Amino acid sequence: MVTPPTRHIAVEGPIGVGKSALAHRLADALRARVVLADQGNPFLDGFYADPERYALQAQLSFLLDRYQQRDELRQEGLFQRGVVTDYLFARDRLFARLTLSRDELALYDKVYALLDGAVPRPDLVVYLQARSDVLVDRLRKSPEGRRVPRDYVARVNEAYAEFFFHYTDSPLLVVNTSEIDFVARRKDLDDLVAVIQRTRSGVHHYSPLGAA
Repeated sequence: MVTPPTRHIAVEGPIGVGKSALAHRLADALRARVVLADQGNPFLDGFYADPERYALQAQLSFLLDRYQQRDELRQEGLFQRGVVTDYLFARDRLFARLTLSRDELALYDKVYALLDGAVPRPDLVVYLQARSDVLVDRLRKSPEGRRVPRDYVARVNEAYAEFFFHYTDSPLLVVNTSEIDFVARRKDLDDLVAVIQRTRSGVHHYSPLGAA
């Protein structure tokens, strides 16, 4: 039996869709390392309270944190077992376009352009989709999620859909998660992992109906 090559898989999608949960479970299933986005942004509380004042600080903090994690993606373990992340470096600009003014975005883009070339590209991106009402329901299950405004969830969801409609940097698997629960139902997870394992190139779509 030929052992499949190890890969860098990035799990992406809007807030509330289950990126981190899938990254953990996928890493366990593939015996890979997991590298998670750092949630310790010191400007995040300020952003939710006063977006216009804190948006630039919050976005630059996120961008620099992702850049600093690039060495974790290049560690020798990457070539031994693979790595799964719950973020894609390019997604930070998606949020910047939603939250920054024109002048702030111009400054942000200068910093982004300096950093982007030094960050490794994943071998596969798994884009998790869900309807906005499903995302809101999932977010309400956590205290932190409850503070995210409903209209912001919808805007982020639309921005993700547009971003990945044009995405060409890596092979892409688009997964509709509105009708499945890969956290609570093992079969949903196993089916999804099997699809991810056999996806190697191009753009593919997976729309499971979930358990009856």
